[in-house]
Amino acid sequence: MGLSFGSVLRRGVLAGVSAGLAAAVVIWLVVEPVIRRALAVEDLRSVHGGQSASAGLPAHGGEEPLVSRSAQVVGGAVTAVLVGVAVGVIFAVVFARMRERLAGRGDFGRSMVLATIGFSAVSLLPALKIPSNPPAVGDPETVGRRTMLYAVVLLLGVAIALLVPVLDRRLAARGTVPSTRWAVDVVATVALVVLVLVLVPGSPDTVPADVPAALLWDFRLASLAQLATMWLTLGLVFGLLMERVVPPKRALEPVAA
Repeated sequence: MGLSFGSVLRRGVLAGVSAGLAAAVVIWLVVEPVIRRALAVEDLRSVHGGQSASAGLPAHGGEEPLVSRSAQVVGGAVTAVLVGVAVGVIFAVVFARMRERLAGRGDFGRSMVLATIGFSAVSLLPALKIPSNPPAVGDPETVGRRTMLYAVVLLLGVAIALLVPVLDRRLAARGTVPSTRWAVDVVATVALVVLVLVLVPGSPDTVPADVPAALLWDFRLASLAQLATMWLTLGLVFGLLMERVVPPKRALEPVAA
């Protein structure tokens, strides 16, 4: 007897909680130290107001934050867990719908393939086009435009992830050999990604002169590591949970979300 959709969904929630907790650990150990370095740059601006003006950014004037840094870290960890649960639910729904079309040996392999696709489309592509910036970088007046551009790139990444499998199935229906299909899939993916990177406008923010390049890249890499950890944990835990309850030679019952 195969798994019901509710069983798959519960495993998605468990995997999402695990992914969120793993992301929260990375935030605490990797991202937070870089954020504190960026906050130190902002503190220098509050002392040297003239430097902030020359960088095109307002000085903080030594104002105390409304929420302590410790509370912000805790809030960020809670948010990471909630996001992990939400992504886990979506992951489970997509897996149940697309299971028979996913490449990979067994449900564990399929889960890892889906996690790789999700990371590439939802996290990596937007990070390449609209990279995240530390607190010392960014104009509050451009938040709306940055958010819109990020959302556009994210949706285009999802569209690519949906279009390439459709192309692959059509090639398979025409009797194209697997090696040729794989080559066409790779070329189509690369071409579509390049179009997104070239045609979509970049971030409207400029990096102030007082922000070291090392700080900027450390933050971007740390943020990407957090997302990669979330997707990797999600794929691993969900795949293990599915392999544990579904014998390799038995199929998952068709489900309707």
